[in-house]
Amino acid sequence: MKFRGVKAFVVGLMALFVTLPAWAHHSFAAAYNMQDPITITGKIVEVKLNNPHSHFYLDVTDKDGKTVRWIIEGGTPGGMLRNGYSPQIIKQGDTVTIKGFRARNASNNGMLTELVLADGTVYGMFGPQQSAPGK
Repeated sequence: MKFRGVKAFVVGLMALFVTLPAWAHHSFAAAYNMQDPITITGKIVEVKLNNPHSHFYLDVTDKDGKTVRWIIEGGTPGGMLRNGYSPQIIKQGDTVTIKGFRARNASNNGMLTELVLADGTVYGMFGPQQSAPGK
């Protein structure tokens, strides 16, 4: 009987650890204000393709002429790569326009819904969505 209790405890503990990743994943709506859309244009400082989500770091000149660093969260690296994105496409120094939603804490953080390169190529959260006319 004692062994059965230990076995049930171990199985329950294993089930808990298997489900933890699902509990840990957040909703974008919890972190970002879906009622506060943003459009920013700036120069890419760095692109990080780290799990669970990619991040775009860019320097944006604000209305006072001051450079402000923004961090924009994108989709999963795997999703972006599967949909045609590659690290050679969006490089340091490139000027991009990003549409998305501002963080709920009103910081210079946001969630990407669309990233547009200078040539008009459009990327969504998980990679290319469409190209500029004539491409």
